[in-house]
Amino acid sequence: MTSSSSFGRTLRGLGLLAALFPLAATAQQQPTGSVAGTLLDQSTGQALPFTSVVLLRAQDSSFVAGTETLENGAFRLEKLGLGNYLLKTSAIGYQGFRRAVSLTSTAPTVQLGVLKLTSTTTQLKGVTVTGERATVENEPGKRVINVEKDLASVGGMATDVLRNVPSVAVDAGGSVSLRGSSDLTILIDGKPSGGTNGGPGLRLDQIPASRIARIEVMTNPSAKYDAQGTGVINIILKKQTKNGVNGTASLLGGTRDKYNASLGLNKHQGAANWRLSYDRQDETYHNRTENRQTSGPVTTRQEGLGRELNASHSVNVALDYEINKQQSLNLSVNPTWQHELDRNQQLLSTTREGQPTTTQQGVQQLDVNVLVMENVGSYRHTWDKHPGRELTAVGGAVLVRADVPVTQTLESGALTSWRQQMDVDVNIYFAQLDYTLPLANDKGKLETGLKTQYQRSQGTADLFAQQPDAPGGYVRDAARSLAYTSRELIPAAYANYQRGWANNWNAQAGLRTEYTRVNGAVDGGQGQFDIRYLGLFPTASLSHGFGQTDTTKASEQPQHLTLSYARRLNRPNFMQQLAVPLYLDPRFYRLGNPALRAEFSHNLELGHQLSLPGGAEITTTLFGRFTNNSIQRLRDVDTVATNRNPAAGLVLVETFRNAGSTTNMGLELTWSQPITAWWKVQANGSIYRAQLQTNATNASSRRVLSSTVRLNQNFSPTPALDVQLTGSYRSATITAQGRQLGTGGLEVALRQRLWQNRAALTLRVSDLFNTQVRRAEVNSPDLNSTLYTKPETRVGWLGFTWYLGATKAKAGRIEAAPAGGGGFGG
Repeated sequence: MTSSSSFGRTLRGLGLLAALFPLAATAQQQPTGSVAGTLLDQSTGQALPFTSVVLLRAQDSSFVAGTETLENGAFRLEKLGLGNYLLKTSAIGYQGFRRAVSLTSTAPTVQLGVLKLTSTTTQLKGVTVTGERATVENEPGKRVINVEKDLASVGGMATDVLRNVPSVAVDAGGSVSLRGSSDLTILIDGKPSGGTNGGPGLRLDQIPASRIARIEVMTNPSAKYDAQGTGVINIILKKQTKNGVNGTASLLGGTRDKYNASLGLNKHQGAANWRLSYDRQDETYHNRTENRQTSGPVTTRQEGLGRELNASHSVNVALDYEINKQQSLNLSVNPTWQHELDRNQQLLSTTREGQPTTTQQGVQQLDVNVLVMENVGSYRHTWDKHPGRELTAVGGAVLVRADVPVTQTLESGALTSWRQQMDVDVNIYFAQLDYTLPLANDKGKLETGLKTQYQRSQGTADLFAQQPDAPGGYVRDAARSLAYTSRELIPAAYANYQRGWANNWNAQAGLRTEYTRVNGAVDGGQGQFDIRYLGLFPTASLSHGFGQTDTTKASEQPQHLTLSYARRLNRPNFMQQLAVPLYLDPRFYRLGNPALRAEFSHNLELGHQLSLPGGAEITTTLFGRFTNNSIQRLRDVDTVATNRNPAAGLVLVETFRNAGSTTNMGLELTWSQPITAWWKVQANGSIYRAQLQTNATNASSRRVLSSTVRLNQNFSPTPALDVQLTGSYRSATITAQGRQLGTGGLEVALRQRLWQNRAALTLRVSDLFNTQVRRAEVNSPDLNSTLYTKPETRVGWLGFTWYLGATKAKAGRIEAAPAGGGGFGG
């Protein structure tokens, strides 16, 4: 594709969608609406303080506003646009309450008066115990995890909350995948975070669960969202609205030198809402590895013991400012300092046919320092006269600076000690403009928008050989040192149309266009690439609500059927495309492939949701993902490096190739059921057939039937004590050359609320039976290997949380126990 023709098509594509972008004049202001009421216990008439009250938009169940009741049970939601809403309340030990609310120009204020909730409290051996509502909700096109009420947040970080989300898996190293794919788009409060799962920017394992209000998981997102990735995870952070100073402070300790502290403060006064948070992590983890590789007559083994120190400081300062009743501004600055120090001692052995086995002692040390600076600003404009009409603009930058020295030392051989010094400099800039126009009579809406993102990456990878007589003991090897640059520009535009009809039918159709230009090279022109292409990404969904309505759930239908489609892509990142070697141990390194191209997929879903009397909910989803030009990791023997140091045995290189196509088809099932008022069960599982048709010469086509299962049990033996027991298992999955073996584990957590919910004590034991491991096999014509890593996953955590100001501990939530290890470079 030539530059001029592709650029011309880009302008036409962007111009077509931009023409749909209406920027109408500001309408006349009218008084904003409000909803108020008081929650009482139906049997006793006592007030229900600190109960969650949420207002959803009736047409699509999207979140509008939320609050908590005061000490006397009263609540008030203000500054609401006119329109139709659904009010929902959630209180531990009480049946859920829902009511339709309509705000009109003649009646913009609704006084609901006294709302009495029915208690589900029962007696167990003389002790009062209470039940809990489901924390995973299914809304049109997404699953919503209410972290504030979720004992799954016992893990303490966003990755741990996601462990209990249907469709999502988190491995022992903290890597998140959605239906087997780790390529995801990550949003913070609906805004681009600048990073991806394991990429530059804010990492999921650095976001404390105590700061998160909700997590939205979209497996087939609409055209409004980036086409990149298998799906979208949107993390919505808490925002206090109470006047004065509120917040939380927590201290934690874990077995074998793991310590953490966190402080979050919020001050709301008048039109300004200030937020300040600080998180400190200092954690040490241990691991054990046992790897074996065979190629022809040579067999090598590696047995290692490792120690990983992770330390970080993260600060977030944010301002939410209400310019007037219809306009608001948000600014945030989030610097994070990370330090990772790894030391791994290895016993390396090599066996050749007809020769005695030789052994070497090796030591690898990784010392990483990373600074991430994330700056985001956003503007929001609504119109009182036109409820649902909204204009938002967001822009920001993510700056990443990394210093990564890796030192390898062997006791013998031609090359006994060397060091690779990597310096990484990544700048990401983004800007986005979105406009929503509701249709007449609240029948639907039109969404349009523009976005652009630019990423500049540059760095060096210098190799130093040991020379004891040289200053510092190492001399730079100019022939094996390099510098690189990479650029990526992605302008995009979209239009999305949603319409509802009678009898609870709803349809949505959208089109997104994204132009990609990415180029890069190692200095001197080695591995140069310059790729340009225009992609069109249609999305569509059709949903229908049916069945006899439940009077306790207002106008909601007990059954929902949804069919959706989306075309998506996976762009390789710059480290996958640049010909830069990244040495991971004396016998293994990764190397980018300049010929790597993006993969494209077609995604289909058919979902059914059933709500039963008594609180049971069952969700069934049939899905299929069909990927062309699939990106796969492949391992080969580097014969040059192997011959350079025969004492080290086989030296392997891992690279990335477009290796044919993949097909994933399966079934997911989620069941949530309150067994008694004090015992609730949630189970979810999936079974899918994965097929890989590869064109790689050293890999074969393969297929497998895989499954996942997860069971959560939540108990409330006393009104102030919450207990959670979680078990999970993931079966083996295929790779281009072999398979990842199955793994599973069991977790237990307890949380005792103290001093009338002013504080909380938390105890958690992860991987109770120490069964979580990483195991993989490679079987190709030139290489057979087994890879085994046992991270430190069984950890006991003890934490104390103090709630400041008007903030109080909520029943059914456990905060503050960090996730496991992880590291630079994935």
